[in-house]
Amino acid sequence: MSEIRTRIAPSPTGDPHVGTAYIALFNLCFARQHGGKFLLRIEDTDQTRSTPESEQAILDSLRWLGLEWDEGPDVGGPHGPYRQSERMDIYGKYAFELIEKGHAFYCFATAEELDEMRREQQARGETPKYDGRGLKLSPAEVQAKLDAGEPYVIRMKIPEAGVCEIDDMLRGKIEIEWSQVDMQVLLKADGMPTYHLANVVDDHLMQITHVIRGEEWINSAPKHLKLAQQPVDSRELHYRTTRRAFAQLGSQQRNPAASTATRPIAYDYIERFRSAGRFPGERHDASDRSQLRRQQAGYRKAKRISAIRPLAFGSPAHLGAR
Repeated sequence: MSEIRTRIAPSPTGDPHVGTAYIALFNLCFARQHGGKFLLRIEDTDQTRSTPESEQAILDSLRWLGLEWDEGPDVGGPHGPYRQSERMDIYGKYAFELIEKGHAFYCFATAEELDEMRREQQARGETPKYDGRGLKLSPAEVQAKLDAGEPYVIRMKIPEAGVCEIDDMLRGKIEIEWSQVDMQVLLKADGMPTYHLANVVDDHLMQITHVIRGEEWINSAPKHLKLAQQPVDSRELHYRTTRRAFAQLGSQQRNPAASTATRPIAYDYIERFRSAGRFPGERHDASDRSQLRRQQAGYRKAKRISAIRPLAFGSPAHLGAR
């Protein structure tokens, strides 16, 4: 059996989420149980929202909770670099190779054309999704558009019928009809990869054997599984997806539309525990929780004030940049 390799791959686009630590813990324990390696990868392809401050806050909060990784942007490793922004020259190669092998295609549709397509689908009572118009172009038509310099994206091909079967380690067999899966954009018009392409390529190259992540990713699993199973670079990724039970943030999940002023913010919980002198693994009674709730209210008020009066309060490093 090959070495077990798991990973956590947060995006540094805001305050570190307690869910990142929760999933990281399961990945770490699974790897340690089997004598394997646990990796941390920074998925910062969203360059408009990603910040070094947020990345550092993620590393600091995970280490404060006692989590350590064998490979990552700060400790190095044989499969680096471990920031996606430093791997941009890799993804295009795989996107074009998928086209050559018949697993992806060029799409030249403009934003206006796609908006009109969605309006028509909604008027017919259909769920908006890409209609596959790029697949109807002949090779000669595609080449003519490329020669003319028309902008394009690269989309993945999805079977027209049938069912995708996912062998989940916790749930068993999960079946999702391919008709429910969109033809995902893999490479954007500016040459930047989407999350779906970069994530699967990096898991492939970093030899990740088990993907343990939140259940909200199950609907994306057919896309990732389809990409991972393509015979690109003569290897196939052993892909798994698992669920997470996010009990400590249940109220936030049940009411995602609730105001951020009234629902708990995950990183604030970590910061409040640190500010209160609490440490991971400690038990807390009802009076402790009441104290933390009072601190939470004061912390939110201070955060709102600092957002309104940045010149007076500055930008606390632990809040991160939005």
